[in-house]
Amino acid sequence: MPRVRFLVIFLVLLGVFELTLLFDPVDRSVVRPFTHEIAVASGGILRNVASGVVVNGTMIVAPCFAVDIHNGCNGVEATMFIVAAVLAFPATWPQRAIGALAGTALIQIANLIRVVSLFLIGCYRRSWFEAAHLAVWQTIIFALAVGFFIMWSRRSVPVNASSA
Repeated sequence: MPRVRFLVIFLVLLGVFELTLLFDPVDRSVVRPFTHEIAVASGGILRNVASGVVVNGTMIVAPCFAVDIHNGCNGVEATMFIVAAVLAFPATWPQRAIGALAGTALIQIANLIRVVSLFLIGCYRRSWFEAAHLAVWQTIIFALAVGFFIMWSRRSVPVNASSA
């Protein structure tokens, strides 16, 4: 029964989190500014390795390539997955808070690496971009989210949990 409870809570939380993304005020006031900050951070890193990098909103532009960071490429969904899973898990609230923060940090750092590497791939190996974007990095981000939750949940097993 605890597994069913976890699954129901997880799915409800994930559904609520995903539904909030459908509201324009959330997109305009939270998601787009957040995505802009990802572009700014990525652009700052890229200026050290590529010339002429400019950030405009959610776009990173250089003479060699341009990319626009959209929903799905900003790490928000993977972060919501981790937060929903961690909050649904029967751990202590301090453990959940640490897990949600650590998982969020992991996904956002990985996503920053993703954006920077995809931009560089676009600049120097444009024919590899689509595969790296849609197959490689999507898989890596999802695997990190699932792997993080598995490792975190194994270390956060409630004291009164049975060993079965």
